[in-house]
Amino acid sequence: MTSAVELVEHAPAVSITLPETLGRALAAGDIVDAAPDPYTPGRWSLRAGSKVGAVSLAVPGVDEPFTVRISCKVPVARLFFLIGYSLDPRKGRRDGVVDVAEHQELFPALAYSVERQVDRALRQGLLQGYRETEESALVVRGRVREAEQIRRRFGATLPVEVAYDEFTTDIVENRILRTAVERLLRLPGVPRDVRRRLLHQRARLADVTAIVRGQNIPDWRPTRLNSRYHQALHLARLVLDGSSAEHAPGGVSIDGFLFDMNKLFEDFVTVALRDACRGTGHRARLQDPHHLDVAASIRMRPDLVLYGPDGSPCAVVDAKYKAEKRHGFPDADLYQMLAYCTALGLPEGHLVYAKGNAPHTAHQVRHAGIVIHQHALDLDQEAAGLLADIEKVADRLVNTSRA
Repeated sequence: MTSAVELVEHAPAVSITLPETLGRALAAGDIVDAAPDPYTPGRWSLRAGSKVGAVSLAVPGVDEPFTVRISCKVPVARLFFLIGYSLDPRKGRRDGVVDVAEHQELFPALAYSVERQVDRALRQGLLQGYRETEESALVVRGRVREAEQIRRRFGATLPVEVAYDEFTTDIVENRILRTAVERLLRLPGVPRDVRRRLLHQRARLADVTAIVRGQNIPDWRPTRLNSRYHQALHLARLVLDGSSAEHAPGGVSIDGFLFDMNKLFEDFVTVALRDACRGTGHRARLQDPHHLDVAASIRMRPDLVLYGPDGSPCAVVDAKYKAEKRHGFPDADLYQMLAYCTALGLPEGHLVYAKGNAPHTAHQVRHAGIVIHQHALDLDQEAAGLLADIEKVADRLVNTSRA
């Protein structure tokens, strides 16, 4: 058995020899599409979907972990521009805000970017803040938790159940950075020089408590005081949200980092369109809930709904990263957009794809008076060209609402 397999998102399947437990773990998981070869025992067909990254699987009885690496068809520099723009459109207009240096592979580039942003965040020292602490103490500090004192101490004077605000570096922002650094250090594929710098960042955060695996990642609120942390925190959350650690059937343990290109493309398109529509008198809302039926029992969430100055919906957009058909766009997307337009009372709807096999097309729906547009964005082009294409789509949305 080989110790690793290299896959490409949405590429043809690869046939490989795998132990039964490992093949079944991949088939049961949400990493790749895995199926046993019906003609050759012991061989499995692996095909990557929209998720990219690296995952390591440890199988009982096998000394060396098995690694699945899934690369993205989009150039790494362009991929990180999409990420950077989604995190902060104002800074994201400058290609390279999320710095990847010379790294051409996804995971090394991500590890490098996170380490650089953490370093920038900590240059002025660790951010401090107040954290509410509850504990048993021999002296009164802060306020006494009377209910807890009665319940736990049964009238005893000491120790005292107290609650107080502590000024410390062990706050949510630093905990998120520490946990992301720890997670990257455990994953395969981090270059040696980047690993060395990550170890340095971990030492700087040594007094901060890492978030225990399995616990929810706490939310942080952007403020003026933590502004120098913003980019680092966004990237750290990307690492933590994309990380996986679980035990699959048969004692197989899985650890790695994956993120979904569908979600990344959707985030970029909707954030970029919202940014492009600013200053037009219109307001764009992402994932705005609506209902298909009068009884409001069938919910729908278009990726973006544009509202006019009077507050009524005037355009709807759905982003689709990958066309499913070999030639042209999938029909199911048209049916979905038709439902959106019908429920919202709109004459036009817009589907935005990553570059596919078809140019911009417009479909006039029979007996409905609805036109559905299908736009294709070329992700291989430079950032300026990509944003120019977004501006064209935004102009169509706004102009349609004024017609």
